[in-house]
Amino acid sequence: MISLTIYGEPVGQGRPRFNRNGHAYDPKKSRDYKEFVAYTAAGQYHGKLLSEKPIEVYLAIYRSNQKSTSKIERDRRASGVSVPLVKPDVDNYAKGILDALTGVIWEDDNIIVHLEVRKFYSDLPRVEVIVSDYTPPESMQKENKV
Repeated sequence: MISLTIYGEPVGQGRPRFNRNGHAYDPKKSRDYKEFVAYTAAGQYHGKLLSEKPIEVYLAIYRSNQKSTSKIERDRRASGVSVPLVKPDVDNYAKGILDALTGVIWEDDNIIVHLEVRKFYSDLPRVEVIVSDYTPPESMQKENKV
């Protein structure tokens, strides 16, 4: 199992931009965040690049609390009762982070067969990443033994 923590305000993957020739490129904010995630992850993980084995990834996205949040709402957020229902969407966070970890943790993100992403509020914004070998659910194992 690989466990990483990337401190700082999470950034969702932005929509691609196009130059005059029609070539797509990442918006600067997304590109900078991917570089930051890759750099931070490379400092925490020194193992061999994962490949050829299915893996599962869990991402916990912790967004910062707004300064205008009341004490009652801050407590609800701290306990996980109140969660972010605002943009960016979890899939936009995941896309940027998984792209950034390609070449750092795994050779290609096509080996990810199970992904779980959740977003929360926190006074300490960060992304927690857990990577582990894939284990099919028991119901799937029984179904495939026919």
